[in-house]
Amino acid sequence: MNKTWTSALLKENAKKLFKKNYWVCVGVSLLIILFTGSGLIGIGSSGISIIQDIQEIREINNGETPDDPDYEDDYEDYVEESEESFLAFLFPPVLTAIALVGAVLKIFLFNVIEVGGMAFFIQNRTKTPSAGIIFDGFKNGRYMNIIKTMFLRDIQVFLWTFLFIIPGAIKSYEYLMVPYILAENPTMSSKDVLSLSKRMMDGEKGDAFILSLSFIGWDFLSLITCGLAGIFYVNPYYLATFTELYAYNKEKAYDNGYILQE
Repeated sequence: MNKTWTSALLKENAKKLFKKNYWVCVGVSLLIILFTGSGLIGIGSSGISIIQDIQEIREINNGETPDDPDYEDDYEDYVEESEESFLAFLFPPVLTAIALVGAVLKIFLFNVIEVGGMAFFIQNRTKTPSAGIIFDGFKNGRYMNIIKTMFLRDIQVFLWTFLFIIPGAIKSYEYLMVPYILAENPTMSSKDVLSLSKRMMDGEKGDAFILSLSFIGWDFLSLITCGLAGIFYVNPYYLATFTELYAYNKEKAYDNGYILQE
C-alpha cells in the first residue's frame, strides 16, 4: 500500500471527529495530560515554595528585630544554615523518592490510563463514547498485560535514549502504535504488540516526526495562553490526529497481511 496520507489530511479528519464530541474529548484529553506525570510538577513547586518562604522570612526580619543586638546576626546565621541543611537534605533523597513514586505511578496507573485514552479516541471515530472508557484497562484480564507491555515499551525507549538521544527518539516512534494496539487488543501478547507496532511504523517514523513538528505553532499558542488553548483545542486535536495515523496504519497492516481483517 502506497502512502496516501498527508499531515493536512489527518489533521482535517481529526478536527471533524473531535468537534462532534467536543466537550468529552476535551475532558478526556485533559485527564490524559494530568495522568501522565504532570502532577509531579506540583511536588517540585512545593519545594521551591518552601525556599521562597525562607527568603521572605529573611527579608521581613531584616527590617524590625528584637532588642537583642546579636539577634539579627544569630538569626541570619541560623537561616543560612537552615537553608543549606534543607537543600542538602532535600534534593538527593526527595528527588529520588519523587522519581521512584513517579515511575511506580507511570507503570501501574498512568500507562493504563494512556491506553484507555487511546481507546476513547479510537471509538470516537465511529461512535460518541463516554469518558469512562479511559478506565477500561483496569478491568480483569487486561490490567496485567497492559502494564507489562507498556513497561517493556518504556524500558526499551529509555535504554536506547540512555545510549544516545537520536536512537531513543527513533525507538519511541517505532513503538508509537503500542497504546493504540493495546486499546483494541488488551490481551495480545507483549511480543506481538511491540512487533506489530514496529511493522506498522516501518517507513512511517520520519513522517510521524514531521507530523509532530507541525504542532509547534499550536504548542506556542498554548504557551502564550497559559495552557488554555491546549486544554480546549490543541490537546484533543493532537490526540485525534495521531489516532487518525493509527487508523491509516491499521489499514496498511490489513493490506500487507500483518493482521487479518476482522
